[in-house]
Amino acid sequence: MTRQPAAKSAKDLDLSLDHESFVAGLLRALTGTLEDVLGLEEASDFISIVGGTVGKAINKEYKTALQVDRLTQEQVTEVLIDLKRRIGGDFFVIEEDREKIVLGNRRCPFGARVHDRPSLCMMTSNVFGHIVAENLGYATVELRETIASGAHGCRVVIYLTPTPEADKSGGRNYRRVSRSP
Repeated sequence: MTRQPAAKSAKDLDLSLDHESFVAGLLRALTGTLEDVLGLEEASDFISIVGGTVGKAINKEYKTALQVDRLTQEQVTEVLIDLKRRIGGDFFVIEEDREKIVLGNRRCPFGARVHDRPSLCMMTSNVFGHIVAENLGYATVELRETIASGAHGCRVVIYLTPTPEADKSGGRNYRRVSRSP
């Protein structure tokens, strides 16, 4: 009679299942379902709504922590980079002037699960757009290159004024909606 190895307990199994991978997998499945059922544009619109809500909460948290009613352009840039760092991104400034902020990114917060899910990029567009517009009055966010669409990194152009270049960019427009100072 051969001895069978002792049965393993589920808690002792070597699985790649943890909170972060579960949530990322859930988002990938959700966005994939929305893209398949509704199409990319409509799925992006739904994700945009969520991004606006998240952007509002993040904006409030940073302004409270910094003890300001409104962020300056310098603070806005710092906040955009910091919030992405905190959630696993690697954003950096490529270029910045009074008309636009150009950010690069080497690592998506959604990891490899973002591939072929460009609607997830609407989270970035709307969070950035909301924060910039609420503090500086206006933003057009152009997702020029994205990891989700197969690029090696992201290039996000945030126009701070409604210029002809911003109009031609095809980006999403955002305007301040709050009435605070």
